[in-house]
Amino acid sequence: MKFAALTSLLCAVTASLALPSARTTTAKVTYDQTYDNPNGSLNSVACSNGVNGLITKGMFPCRYTDFSSLPNFPFIGGVQGVSWNSTLCGSCWELTYNGTTIDVLAVDYAAAGFNIALEALDQLTYDQAVALGHVDAEFEQVSGTKCGLPA
Repeated sequence: MKFAALTSLLCAVTASLALPSARTTTAKVTYDQTYDNPNGSLNSVACSNGVNGLITKGMFPCRYTDFSSLPNFPFIGGVQGVSWNSTLCGSCWELTYNGTTIDVLAVDYAAAGFNIALEALDQLTYDQAVALGHVDAEFEQVSGTKCGLPA
């Protein structure tokens, strides 16, 4: 009898370990009004020039030069892991907070998580960005086309 009970318990534990866990990836999202400036120069961010820089992207004669020339402006900002000429430059990130989702274009470095335009964080938080200061949002890298970049 004890063997049967032990076997049953062992099978239950093994089955529960085999089930996939539902993990949500979250990161801190802050804002910086630098990214709200339509005249902000791409020369001032990590994703400026170089092979992976945004200045070298875009279709002639519509090269990206300032923040407003980016197709997803003002949904732009810094992303953790980005550095000068990083392959993450121009990557698109879907951020979700309390059921609201926005797509953010990586143009710069962030020390942790995401540091985006105030207008973008306001959109994500129903105009509560300043009051909240930051949020923890779910994130996922998505196709650049979601941020308006060519396929």
